[in-house]
Amino acid sequence: MKNLRICDTTLRDGEQSAGVSFTLEEKRDILAQLAGCGVEQAEVGIPAMGAEEQRHIYALRDMGLPIRLLTWNRAVPADIDKARETGVDWCHISVPVSSVQLASKLGWTRQEALLRIMKAAEYGRSREMTVSIGMEDASRGDPVFLTELVTQLYEKLGIVRFRYADTVSLHHPASIADGIASLRAGLPREIELEVHCHNDFGLATANTLSGIAAGADWASTTVAGLGERAGNAALEEVVMAWRHLYGGECAVKPGRLQALGETVARAAGRRLPEAKPILGSLVYTHESGIHVDGLAKCADTYQSFDPLELGREHRIVLGTHSGRSAISYVLGREGIVPDPAISEKLLRRVHRYARERKETVDAGKLLRWWEECSKELKPNAAGYTVK
Repeated sequence: MKNLRICDTTLRDGEQSAGVSFTLEEKRDILAQLAGCGVEQAEVGIPAMGAEEQRHIYALRDMGLPIRLLTWNRAVPADIDKARETGVDWCHISVPVSSVQLASKLGWTRQEALLRIMKAAEYGRSREMTVSIGMEDASRGDPVFLTELVTQLYEKLGIVRFRYADTVSLHHPASIADGIASLRAGLPREIELEVHCHNDFGLATANTLSGIAAGADWASTTVAGLGERAGNAALEEVVMAWRHLYGGECAVKPGRLQALGETVARAAGRRLPEAKPILGSLVYTHESGIHVDGLAKCADTYQSFDPLELGREHRIVLGTHSGRSAISYVLGREGIVPDPAISEKLLRRVHRYARERKETVDAGKLLRWWEECSKELKPNAAGYTVK
């Protein structure tokens, strides 16, 4: 399976989330961690937003990190001039390609759009910048027009990188696979396609993976899925699923994803949901007695990958669904082999506590309870009993 390449847009599309604004120091920290994770490329802002944004982009470029940077721009020379002033030499130019967006937002025909994007791309090249093209709302675009646009930009200007954007989340995994495969079939192999998916129906990760498997080369992601509306495809989900479900390769280092996710969540002022895939605090936590028993015998019984890849480990908590094996497992990790009568009493106490408090019982609390019960252990004719 091919190598997955990542263009992360946390610092652009991620920051476009409602209420999210990163300071320069937060941006530096995020970018440094993206580079440390092995992310190949990062979209770091929109120069046309103003002097402050340009200053931030320039400062990020000045860090000299081993990660390629690009800026997002409209198809107008003024945007491209501002992009050039930041010192970032990769200029991503975005243009709507669906009839609904061309007509309602810009009042352009398809041919006008093609002419404008050609002129903008040529202008960017004249400013000695690497140019890539974003096809906004490609999921609603006419496949014939998309092929014509990509082909002309490649043949006339040598543009090789194109972003296929599912801007309003209208694809499902099968339809994006069809769209990418159809587009790829009519293009030279030198052309690199990138998929950029939004998450309005909870399918951004699935759609991204399907698009890559169908022939795209790059995945556009954000850390923890941060982004407009319901967000984007989550970097950590795409990377781990590509490795473990598709058997593919990716340069991103899993062991650094947890710290990166926590950094972005803090900077965004958002909490990582406890059950957030890959990064959530509870995703490697087990309560069910059946699961705990299986994990104690062989970890592969209830894991799709070893959380050690992420610097995490399985955690056992006790609650309503715990059984005697869970009590024995948790105490056994402390070197304790509990008396059966004590185990039974502890189990009843765990169940009662979980129902009444709606909380789980961790190892520390269980150990304290065991010590209390042990003091109550009294001998009788049959051995020992518990008051």
